[in-house]
Amino acid sequence: MNDFERIIEAIGQYGNNVSKSNKAKRGIPAKSDFNSWYPSIVEIADLVDKRYPIKGMDVWKPYGLSAMEKIDSLARSEMERTGHQEYRFPLLVPEDLLEKENKLVSILKAAREAGVDPSELRIGEEESGFKKEVYWVKHGGENKLEIPMFLRPTSETPMYTMFSLWIRSHADLPLKTFQIVNTFRYETKQTRSFIRVREIHFFEAHTVHSDQAGADKQIEEDAEMVRRILHELCLPSIVSKRPVWDTFPGAWYTKAADVVMPNGRTLQVATYHHYRDQWAGAFDLSYEDSEGKTRLCHQTTFGMSERLLGAVVGMHGDDNGLIMPPAIAPIQVVVMPVANHRDERVLPAVSELGQRLTDAGLRVKVDERDVRPGVKHYDWEIKGIPLRVELGPRDLDSDNCVVSVRTGGKVEVPLSEAHVEIVELLATVSDELRLRAEKITAKLIHSVPESVSSLSDLIVEDGLVYEIAFEGSDSDAEALEKSTGLTLLGECDDKYDEPRKCIVTGKSTTNRQYIARMY
Repeated sequence: MNDFERIIEAIGQYGNNVSKSNKAKRGIPAKSDFNSWYPSIVEIADLVDKRYPIKGMDVWKPYGLSAMEKIDSLARSEMERTGHQEYRFPLLVPEDLLEKENKLVSILKAAREAGVDPSELRIGEEESGFKKEVYWVKHGGENKLEIPMFLRPTSETPMYTMFSLWIRSHADLPLKTFQIVNTFRYETKQTRSFIRVREIHFFEAHTVHSDQAGADKQIEEDAEMVRRILHELCLPSIVSKRPVWDTFPGAWYTKAADVVMPNGRTLQVATYHHYRDQWAGAFDLSYEDSEGKTRLCHQTTFGMSERLLGAVVGMHGDDNGLIMPPAIAPIQVVVMPVANHRDERVLPAVSELGQRLTDAGLRVKVDERDVRPGVKHYDWEIKGIPLRVELGPRDLDSDNCVVSVRTGGKVEVPLSEAHVEIVELLATVSDELRLRAEKITAKLIHSVPESVSSLSDLIVEDGLVYEIAFEGSDSDAEALEKSTGLTLLGECDDKYDEPRKCIVTGKSTTNRQYIARMY
């Protein structure tokens, strides 16, 4: 083990010791009281201001917006890698288009409940979809609109209306699109910054394919993109195929990625839907194949939101503030002069180091404010800056600088090699955050022992996620949820190696599922 590796090991041990403290500091509630800590920290760390006079619509402040833009950049990078193109569709949607969506969703929902093919049903009176969740616009100036409009809750309807105009032949496929926009939903539940809001910073990708095989392949690609993005955010997740009753009625099936928050609740951070050709029929989305035959298209969607930032805040923060994963930290390194009033060499050296780090591709802030060092330390610790570099007369004499690591510990590195070793230190911060998050998640997920063979034997503790073997019907799932007060997340791709008994039916199954309290 070399000197650098010994230093990193010491940092990890220091961080583990620090994480054991439950004491609140500087007016921040202890993170052990997560429900108080979370809403406090998003404002104390200057991510948002919640005082805007519409519930669920926060004002994004520069630091929070910059972090969200870094997440968007990760998504855009994945879109570019996989051949998607960025579009921007209108915010307003006319009511008659929503009616088309509602009729489609209603018949698909009814068909699912009846267990028959949608073509066997007529559209009934019941309306499903977003009608009760949208914000309506009914006047233009003082004039009442002939056709009311609404603010988009998502973009299937406006997008697919245009897709049907763009796609004519198999040569136009696949069509792979995405946009990053604000969407609006009249959320009646309790709002919480980033987690449950009424104005949503939303990423959505929509694709169109010639057949089911193309859409199947797209779902696999979506899953890989989610995995890569969550890796950069240092977030482990549970990926599951949502149960039928929790699948968007317009989808053939839905897969979702959930992050387990420190209070034991799961937060859905990404979903990808396979629509098959169900939406294409409603929106006349068809193409002419190579033999001149008209065929319906197959479609998928992939969605994420500002919940990703909420998961980062909730998972990685501590009693002292945020800890930003280096991939999305608006500032990765802060360089601070020490005792510069006593030595005129300090400020030029700080400036030169800052520039060298910037040239190495890092996001750097040189803090030359005329305030006490303690104030600077507090400011940057609260904001979760991964690394803080201090440079003073003694450091210049020894040709070293001191690097404080936000996950714990200090490292002295040679000035001449600072730009190289600081890049390596950032990588260790990411690794440490992944390790901590995995430990938190593992601690909160309890596997129900095989000895628990019935619901009557299952004792549920608040604040935990339970891994179970489940092979049952809708009514079995309903009994499970009523008995535990938890929600069934769905079937995982990662099955058990050996069959186990379903906790409700007693049937032998390899289906691994989770039950949890969800946000």
